[in-house]
Amino acid sequence: MKKKIIAGFLIACISSMLIGCGKANAGSNVQDNDNKKLKVMVSIYPLKQFTEKIAGDKAEVTCLVPDNMEPHDYEPKTKDLEKLTNSQIFVYNGLGMETWVDKVNDVIKDKNVLSVNSSDGIDQRKEGDAIDPHSWLSLKDAEKQSDNIKNALIQCDEKNRDYYEENYNKFKDELENLYNEYQPKFSQLNNKDFITGHAAFGYLCRDFGLTQKSVENLFAEGEPTPKQLEELVGFCKENNIKTVFSESLASPKVSETLASEVGANVVPILTLESNEDNKDYIYAMKYNLDEIYKCLSNESNKNS
Repeated sequence: MKKKIIAGFLIACISSMLIGCGKANAGSNVQDNDNKKLKVMVSIYPLKQFTEKIAGDKAEVTCLVPDNMEPHDYEPKTKDLEKLTNSQIFVYNGLGMETWVDKVNDVIKDKNVLSVNSSDGIDQRKEGDAIDPHSWLSLKDAEKQSDNIKNALIQCDEKNRDYYEENYNKFKDELENLYNEYQPKFSQLNNKDFITGHAAFGYLCRDFGLTQKSVENLFAEGEPTPKQLEELVGFCKENNIKTVFSESLASPKVSETLASEVGANVVPILTLESNEDNKDYIYAMKYNLDEIYKCLSNESNKNS
């Protein structure tokens, strides 16, 4: 709580400072020639991937949250906000992923920066009382987020409309081809449940009719109670589950404990919340789907 109060005070101070120099910067974010690239700031890594796919060589895309940092824990720094005010477009995920986004939008609202909630139009899902922010892990929702990004690029750079439309359609085809490859595979399985480190894969599960059972909550906070861990152990033993997935940005400790209890292997899975070894989005999602399918297929065969 103290961290958020300090961050709020910092942003308020920065906002005041930027307003003071607003007249000098007025109009500075507008492209002044045909060859100048758009400057786009995105909040998290998957949005950088989507934007680069669509913008191609027409934009310079930077990510607000640094590599290898858990986005849920990030707070914007002064230098980040200064760089943001010199961008034409700010793309964020929404759905509560960026707890600080309203404060940031207050800073940039008079700075000729187009603020884009890429999750507009997505059917949000909930885990208990919390909204699940991990929409980019759905191929279907990634398509919608990319469409929102494409429209923002066109709004700021109408002359390259056809270029952005073409790139978006190519990426859309990649997303749909990957979905069409795995949808029939998952539909034929009897076992639809898998175990993850934290509950990040709800939108992916919705795409394919699967169910995640997670060691930690939506935001990888805290550890399960002894009762919750006991229930997970019982579920794994009852269903002969031999794979526990673990994300690189989450603590592997509890996943390893659960796996040890039930004689399972810990297998990496990618949330793409941050840059994980420069893996392309399509490659990373194919890896995830392939690993989940192998896990469920093996366990379905053991239980048949």
